[in-house]
Amino acid sequence: MTPTSPGLSDLPDRALADRVLGGWLGRIAGNMLGKPVEQGEVWTRERIDRYLRQAEALPLTDYLPEPPSDEVASALRPEWRQCVRGRIHGSCRDDDVDYAVLGLHLLETHGLAFTTEQVGELWLLRLPYLQTFTAERAAYRNLANGLKPPLTATYENPHQEWIGALIRADVFGWTNPGAPRRAASLARRDAVLSHTGNGVYGAMWAAALISAAFTAPTPRAALDAALCVIPASSRLARVVRRTASLHDSRLTWEETLSTVAGETAGLGWIHTVPNAAVLTAGLLYGDGDFTRTVALTVRGGLDTDSNGATAGSFAGVLCGAAAIPPQWTDPLEDRLRSAVFGFDGARISELAARTVELAETQGGLP
Repeated sequence: MTPTSPGLSDLPDRALADRVLGGWLGRIAGNMLGKPVEQGEVWTRERIDRYLRQAEALPLTDYLPEPPSDEVASALRPEWRQCVRGRIHGSCRDDDVDYAVLGLHLLETHGLAFTTEQVGELWLLRLPYLQTFTAERAAYRNLANGLKPPLTATYENPHQEWIGALIRADVFGWTNPGAPRRAASLARRDAVLSHTGNGVYGAMWAAALISAAFTAPTPRAALDAALCVIPASSRLARVVRRTASLHDSRLTWEETLSTVAGETAGLGWIHTVPNAAVLTAGLLYGDGDFTRTVALTVRGGLDTDSNGATAGSFAGVLCGAAAIPPQWTDPLEDRLRSAVFGFDGARISELAARTVELAETQGGLP
């Protein structure tokens, strides 16, 4: 039986606004939590926890602490000084947030009927080439050279199943609350510009997951709804089901991640499939608590800033902005840094209000 969720009409206006703002704040906070340790072959799950133990920061309940030594600091991403406790004044610029901004602009400009070609046009107009990476950079180069979708995703692009399309999907969930299939359909139209296979399925899954979070009673219910929008035989669906089954068997979070890591070995730390396992574990073992969800997801390693962003968006929608502890939101100072032309310095609350307007005028349509 296909899980169903109530639609937009079941959410009071105030609750919708709080949930959407929670998604934006959660995405930014989760991204900044994971950004200093974003390099999966260096910052393994074990090394991240060693850092936290040395800094006396386990359990993790706030942004990463200052590195406890110069040796630790030298291994962090150079942006760490803008992302650790006591140093945060507004959000740090990152592509995981840039694509949420660009997605909002896409829907405001072209509506739900946007085409993949229009996604590419906005990239060329609004997004600097050097702020794109992996599959997105390959697709951008192909666009600039005159190729059209779907060739933009396949020509000289070895990253077609990496996580890039997944990180672009949240806005389609925010604007289609309680409508995971519609959210997934929009995410697919965006994703095929740069990705194929599990790369596209990851975007569809993430959009459906965020959409379902508005109305699902539990993280597991949202995960079940999101699984219904991707092929059951895909490797992505199989790893999500596998992670959930390990959770159901009462393994610890560490045991679950170790098991799945062995089963996905060789795919690399930016591939969609192993990162979906880390995300699924974070959501299930986080059990709806914002802090626990983002902390476990980032501690899980791999693409920490991308996974932290998606987990934060999910948990922020699930619990609402008012329920996110202030240590995550106060340092953001309602300010967004972005490489998207025309959006640097925007107020997070304003972007959320514009997202709500789209959800009410477009996403709420049958």
